[in-house]
Amino acid sequence: MKLHDDVHNYYENLVVHKLQQMNITEDTKDTDYLADLCCLVLNQLPPRYIRYEVDMAFYMPQAERLQMEMNVDSAIRSAIKFLTERDKR
Repeated sequence: MKLHDDVHNYYENLVVHKLQQMNITEDTKDTDYLADLCCLVLNQLPPRYIRYEVDMAFYMPQAERLQMEMNVDSAIRSAIKFLTERDKR
């Protein structure tokens, strides 16, 4: 088993998907900004390790999924604010 291939944090995909929806991508931001942003966002969220996406889709209650999406939104807003204030200095 290769841990980095078989296990991942479910929030990683949620964060990437939300950033794409917000048009925060390599086309609009440099890679250092995106890496910093993702680290700041993921560090605000509890880890939720999974092996297969389908398991989460099948077993997670809708209310929990919505809460996770709201947590991602909040963490992204907070991280963007932090990076904006940092860049002003």
